[in-house]
Amino acid sequence: MHSFEVKGGKKLSGEIIPQGAKNEALQVISAVLLTAEKITISNIPDITDVNLLIELLGEMNVKIERPKRDTCTFQADNINVDYLRSEEYKKKSGKLRGSVMLAGPLLGRFKKAFIPKPGGDKIGRRRLDTHIIGFEKLGASFTYHEEDGFFHLEAPNLKGADLLLDEPSVTGTANIIMAAVLAKGVTTIYNAACEPYIQQLCKMLQKMGAKIAGVGSNRLSIDGVDKLNGTSHTILPDMIEVGSFIGLAAMTQSDITIKGAGIEHLGIIPEKFQQLGIKMNFNGDDIHIPAQESYEIQTFLDGSVMTIYDHPWPGFTPDLLSIVLVTAIQAKGSVLIHQKMFESRLFFVDKLIDMGARIVLCDPHRAVVIGLEREQMLRGIVMSSPDIRAGVALLIAALSAEGKSIIQNIEQIDRGYQDIDGRLKKLGADIKRIKA
Repeated sequence: MHSFEVKGGKKLSGEIIPQGAKNEALQVISAVLLTAEKITISNIPDITDVNLLIELLGEMNVKIERPKRDTCTFQADNINVDYLRSEEYKKKSGKLRGSVMLAGPLLGRFKKAFIPKPGGDKIGRRRLDTHIIGFEKLGASFTYHEEDGFFHLEAPNLKGADLLLDEPSVTGTANIIMAAVLAKGVTTIYNAACEPYIQQLCKMLQKMGAKIAGVGSNRLSIDGVDKLNGTSHTILPDMIEVGSFIGLAAMTQSDITIKGAGIEHLGIIPEKFQQLGIKMNFNGDDIHIPAQESYEIQTFLDGSVMTIYDHPWPGFTPDLLSIVLVTAIQAKGSVLIHQKMFESRLFFVDKLIDMGARIVLCDPHRAVVIGLEREQMLRGIVMSSPDIRAGVALLIAALSAEGKSIIQNIEQIDRGYQDIDGRLKKLGADIKRIKA
């Protein structure tokens, strides 16, 4: 176990490059199972979750070449499907929520799949219903075996169907797409997620020979094909990292330029931070956040308190609500943060309150932040990272605080952020990794 020791209160400066998008990487890397031909993927983030998925593929006999840490070539021409029922696979895949996305391509190409109970963040319930119901409507049978702890799926003949998803689940949509591209006939998915990650997956599959219409909308039409070919694909910059760095710059009064931010794929993310009063300059594909002594939260036109909430794309991503919340701590004004999708994701605010933040946790889904307006600094404390996004929110708070903070359980942060301490040091942060 490792911890971060952070000495806060320093203004940072310089340039930082966002890693490849974690959520996209988990999808497109799973999709390599759909073909026996080679697929090369670049801009892969070097993070725990993604590396664990690549390791899982290797143990399934996928041939993997990694000439650079951000580039891999995969060839799934001799898959050991029986490995998917092994205790070793269960242990490894159970630690990784993203392993559920192996089910779609396995069903599509090999007609069977096994899903362990999902792992990942402790941020609330993350249902598999959307995945399973979608597979069943495509013709798969589903049983849960208590003796081995796996969901067993079999689909001798996947057939296209009209699907209306009960929720626009990103992973559910991705999984169903990957099964449907090799099903017989046409599949129509209504209420599909349409995040940039899904669009990127569809574009990669189209280059492999898949027939997908409606990319970028919440209605997808997929005409199944007999086989898919190899291709190459480049992962987008991680929008969650981009948002995290915007919040970091504001909280620490720093002058930071985010290079190659993928601005056209950020949706309303910049707008939400601008609603907190944060200034940004857009230069080509770079975002420059100048040092600000103060920033003021906007109100609605009728003067009521600003509310920022998560919503399926093109709404605001839930992964950045923790960052928006911590950024509002030093703002002028108040904001209501409404986390609709996960009922445990705001439970880290007790640590921020211990640091001196003025936050009222109304219930598991809502918190009111009353800005400190720089009248006092947060104070360093010892705390633990409960999940990836809350961990980085706490790290931002620690970098802005007076004195020393210790952040424990940083393995959670490492799951989603590549060499975060090394990159922050280059901006001037006083942070070091220590053995707990």
